[in-house]
Amino acid sequence: MNIEITSDVLLTQLGYTINESVTLQMQKIIDNTIQFDKFSKHLLSLHDSLVHVNSHLAMSNTNDYLKIKCDESNTKEIIAEFEEIVKHFSNKYNVELEKVVNKNVYYIIGIK
Repeated sequence: MNIEITSDVLLTQLGYTINESVTLQMQKIIDNTIQFDKFSKHLLSLHDSLVHVNSHLAMSNTNDYLKIKCDESNTKEIIAEFEEIVKHFSNKYNVELEKVVNKNVYYIIGIK
């Protein structure tokens, strides 16, 4: 079964309330992300794997990208596991990420 990842599907799975504003923001993110369709179906499993390390996938408020964010209050062990999940996702699906300096946050740029 193939699931097409649309703005509304992604917003629903990430826990956003769907309205015109957030739908337009998500569509802008999708359009800005290099070859989004090549890895988009794997974003839902990434989001699920982040939950147990108190982390999540979300829309950035400052850039037109999705971000992967780890809670700053996590222990060093949890942060290390978060980093491993992010690295695995990036390597497995050939996704370019941009790390925010001095934060446990990555922007999903698109296919490398």
